[in-house]
Amino acid sequence: MPRYLTEPAHSHASAARTAVLLVNLGTPAAPTAAALRPYLREFLSDPRVVEIPRALWLPILHGIILNTRPAKSAKKYASIWTPDGSPLKAHTERQTKLLRGYLGQAGHGEVIVEYAMRYGAPSVASVLDALRAQRCERILVVPLYPQYAASTTASVFDAVSGHFAKCRNVPELRFVRSFHDHPGYIKALAASIGEHWMKHGRADKLVMSFHGVPRYTLDKGDPYHCLCHKTARLVAEQLGLQPEAWQVTFQSRFGKAEWLQPYTQPTLEALGRGGTASVDLVCPGFVADCLETLEEIAMENRDAFLAAGGKTFNYIPCLNERHEWIAALQDIVQTHLGNWPTLPVPDATQRAASQARAKAMGARE
Repeated sequence: MPRYLTEPAHSHASAARTAVLLVNLGTPAAPTAAALRPYLREFLSDPRVVEIPRALWLPILHGIILNTRPAKSAKKYASIWTPDGSPLKAHTERQTKLLRGYLGQAGHGEVIVEYAMRYGAPSVASVLDALRAQRCERILVVPLYPQYAASTTASVFDAVSGHFAKCRNVPELRFVRSFHDHPGYIKALAASIGEHWMKHGRADKLVMSFHGVPRYTLDKGDPYHCLCHKTARLVAEQLGLQPEAWQVTFQSRFGKAEWLQPYTQPTLEALGRGGTASVDLVCPGFVADCLETLEEIAMENRDAFLAAGGKTFNYIPCLNERHEWIAALQDIVQTHLGNWPTLPVPDATQRAASQARAKAMGARE
């Protein structure tokens, strides 16, 4: 087996391109146990996601989890599946198309904009290969995780760098680490919450729930916890909220280890028992609605709050295709593109001249 992947056919008549690659977490191809099994295998085999030593974890994963969890997860996915398929994939596709249009209106129509999923399809490797085939020699990678975490953002870096470690001709790369405090992102969140309040009124409490990670990651230096709190504080300031009007929680625990606290569901149950009649909940760590927001929060956690004595639970959707969010994403991308060429490709005459010069220097094209 060759050390490096075969390079795409090169043409001196084609110009080098600039590309933006959006990367989201991923989704199974269908809400079935058969589709969940390979998705969960890939996801839970990532050492960034589960840091338990491989010798201990892999027998548990393959011997227990992959034989029990796919069927349970499939039922949950089925409850939020749409005619367009997975909500996460549908929203990510639309965000990609919108960003492509926004950049085009801003004069960057030659920038190629694509998306990939860290787990599942389209894979990071397959999309990077497609960009290489289009002679993209400059690629900006944008993980769609506002708050950096080793288990999410760094895993995207692993996938990108790991793929190019197999390539002979490596493009110039840039990588967006975080946009947890980007003014446009903060304003988009505040606008979404404010619009909900205008339509439905304001609840007694605003809960901002972020995806959880194991507590030991904070102790070992992962900045995720701090970035989540900064996002929440900036959103609260943008909305002019007093400290008692809002709260940060963490959802989606897995396993028996301690995760970042306070946990979302127990917090909601305590609010219900304590006499808080109404709660608005938003998930600022997700830019697209998915299983964790539509099923875990809008269904399971809603039921838990109401069962504990709460009267009204309102889930505020993710940013999805909101104009304010796509405009913020455009600003993030343009800032990180910096001085990279994003102008129209050379015309036919210029391409022919380039090809002639290459042949004069001995190119076989």
